[in-house]
Amino acid sequence: MEMTSFKTMPYERPDMESVRAQYLKAIEAVKGAMSYDAARAAFLELQEADRQVSTMFSICHVRNTIDTTDSYYEAETKWLREQNAALIPLRKQYNQALAASPFRADFEKEYGVQLFRLIDAGLKTSDERIIQDVVRQGELTQQYQKDSALASTEFRGEKCNFYGLLKHMESTDREERKMAFRAWAKLYEEISPKLDAQYDELVYIRDGMAKKLGFESYTDYAYLDRRRFDYTQQDAANFRAQIKRIVTPAVNRIREAQAKKLGVDKLRYYDEALLFPEGNADPIGTKDELVRKAQQMYREMSPETGEFFDFMVKYDLFDLETKPGKRMGGYMTRFPGYKAPFIFSNFNGTSADVDVLTHEAGHAFQGYLAMRSIPISMLSGSTAEINETHSMSMEHFAYPWMGSFFGDKSEKYITGHLIGALSVLPYMCCVDEFQHRMYERPQLTAMERRAVWREIEKEYMPWRDYDGEPFLEQGGFWMQKQHIFLYPFYYIEYALAQMNAFQYYARMKENRAAAWEDYLRLCRAGGTEGYFKLLETGKLLNPFEDGTVEKSVNHVIAEVEERYIK
Repeated sequence: MEMTSFKTMPYERPDMESVRAQYLKAIEAVKGAMSYDAARAAFLELQEADRQVSTMFSICHVRNTIDTTDSYYEAETKWLREQNAALIPLRKQYNQALAASPFRADFEKEYGVQLFRLIDAGLKTSDERIIQDVVRQGELTQQYQKDSALASTEFRGEKCNFYGLLKHMESTDREERKMAFRAWAKLYEEISPKLDAQYDELVYIRDGMAKKLGFESYTDYAYLDRRRFDYTQQDAANFRAQIKRIVTPAVNRIREAQAKKLGVDKLRYYDEALLFPEGNADPIGTKDELVRKAQQMYREMSPETGEFFDFMVKYDLFDLETKPGKRMGGYMTRFPGYKAPFIFSNFNGTSADVDVLTHEAGHAFQGYLAMRSIPISMLSGSTAEINETHSMSMEHFAYPWMGSFFGDKSEKYITGHLIGALSVLPYMCCVDEFQHRMYERPQLTAMERRAVWREIEKEYMPWRDYDGEPFLEQGGFWMQKQHIFLYPFYYIEYALAQMNAFQYYARMKENRAAAWEDYLRLCRAGGTEGYFKLLETGKLLNPFEDGTVEKSVNHVIAEVEERYIK
């Protein structure tokens, strides 16, 4: 495909009859191959066909999320989802042929054993018996994205969505923060009946899918589906326990210091986002100015990052500003036919805008490298534990350039960023434990789910005070986390990755060049190895081993104590 800017990239509905014919051809070719060269040629030919189709899928997905009210891309997304689900039987036959190939050892020798770990897992989690469930799950998640994107409320005479309220929730005026918080809670309370009904059905469908395929619970299915080959549910529970033991008390001390700095008798939820009484560090400049500053930063950071970001700017591979009907959140995706990453976000005028240009750009940088060096699509990206390491580490590598974005408030930004990176860890554990509990007891009602959330929240975040707001006091806060709806069990990976990012940050302080080389090597490795092997590649510690959490966070806690608490 000839590279062009995102706005002019053509979307053409894939010819699914041709795709099915290509799968049938590949199945027969792999089964009938008399040599490794013949089997490999069939494998690579289908790789290329899949790459073209997945590019159309990605373009459609991005345009649908940029404007969830666009009826054309909404309908195309639905059609593509149905067609993709209908391919499940053929994909399974193809993967069965590969798994049973007499040339499997040759494939593993050339591409590594991770290739067949992924294929074998896919055979266990994909089956024609769940096609209709997969389609319905997609319909529900698409509706969730639209409902949450269109949610709005009145604030000071202005119609605001979620992102429009965030700036007000960091105001130095406590009454403004409080009123914005009330409006934010009202926004979610008003759409909560829809979200509750959607999640009721999602849990029911997911639980049913797992049991149809012989799993005891959806949790067991999800661990395999998320390619968690190297750790168990018990490992995750032990990791959460370490966060609760080491990080929760540290964040509690930060919140106590914050209350004193703000001069409030008790820190409420609407105070948490304001770390400094005179105001947080906000970036200087428009969206275009921030992108130009990021471009200069990446040019100075390394030759590799400079080449990558120049490519992103040249082909306008961003959609950054919030707008009516746009899906919440941010993400990075790929257009593999163009070897191009794409960054989606919702700028809101806070430091989070700069975090997008480091976090999502970290994902995009890894994708840019991998798509140019790893020929097998399923190996170019890793599991989320490593993918989030790419992004979260880049946030720290970018610290020396924060003066460009924040002027004389750069040190304030870095202090706030470190506090944010620490204080979100217990919340991440809340989300993870909540999801484990939901799929242990899929029959829970909406109000029972809220009660479970509030119980977990009090354990990990004892400072959290909703100032009597009934919807949140009952446990409604969980439903603002879109991962729970869209990407079940995807969230603890951020906490695991933050351990790696903190390790790189510690090494940056001692030898930035060496830390960067380790990070670059990890990015280039993509998903060619399993999680634990990739940790070794990046010279990172296993987060599940006793002591790793403490080693990873202690230097950050000490720095925050020096910067903020003393």
